[in-house]
Amino acid sequence: MNTFVLYNYFRSSASYRVRIALNLKQIRYDYKAIHLINNGGEQHSAEYGRLNPSHDVPTLVHNGKPIGQSVAIIEYLDEVETYQPLFPKDPYKRALIRQACEIVNSGVQPLGNLRPLAELSKRFGATDEQKRDWSIHWIDYGFRTLENFLVNHAGKFSFGDEVTAADCFVMAQLYAAERFNLSLEPYPTLKRIHETCSKIEAFRNAHPDYQPDSPKKT
Repeated sequence: MNTFVLYNYFRSSASYRVRIALNLKQIRYDYKAIHLINNGGEQHSAEYGRLNPSHDVPTLVHNGKPIGQSVAIIEYLDEVETYQPLFPKDPYKRALIRQACEIVNSGVQPLGNLRPLAELSKRFGATDEQKRDWSIHWIDYGFRTLENFLVNHAGKFSFGDEVTAADCFVMAQLYAAERFNLSLEPYPTLKRIHETCSKIEAFRNAHPDYQPDSPKKT
C-alpha cells in the first residue's frame, strides 16, 4: 500500500508549503498534528524525535520512511509522483525556482520561527512588541527580495503561467501578510501571484485556517 503521513502544524509555513504540494499532486495523506506550543511543544517529544532529529515540522512519512525539511520533501514528491511537476527539467529554470524557494526557506522564514524568537527574549529580554517588529522587518525584506526577483520571471504564477514549487513557498510566506495585517500593495507581482493562487482549490485547502488543528477551522 502506498501511504503518506504528514506530521505538521497548521500555522507552520514550512508545513503549509508541503500541504500545497501534496494537494497540487492530488496525493491523499493522513494529517498528524504536532502542536508547537501545547505541552511545551509536542515536537520535543522523544517519539517525534525518532522521526525527525531536529524536532521541527513538517515530517513526511512515505511507506514508513520519514523525510524532514520542506525542500527535501517537495523534491521527493516530485520524483515519486509525476502528476503536476513542480520543478521543470530545464536546469537553468530549475535553478531559478530553487533560488526563489531558498529566498524564503533559508533567507527569511527561519528568522521568524519560534526558536529564534524565544532566544531574543531569553538572551536580550525582547518584548512581544519588539519580537513583532523583528518579524515584520524580515517579512518586509523577504517581500522586497521576492518582488525584485520574480518581477522578471512571473506571469500569473511566480514563473510564467504554470504553477511551480516556487508558488508553494511564496504563498506560504505571503501568509505572514495576513497574520500581521500587512498590505501587498507595495508588491504588485506578489499581489498578482497571491490572487491567482488563492483561486485554486489546492492552495485554498492547504491554508492554515482550514486545517484540523486550527482554532479558526470552519
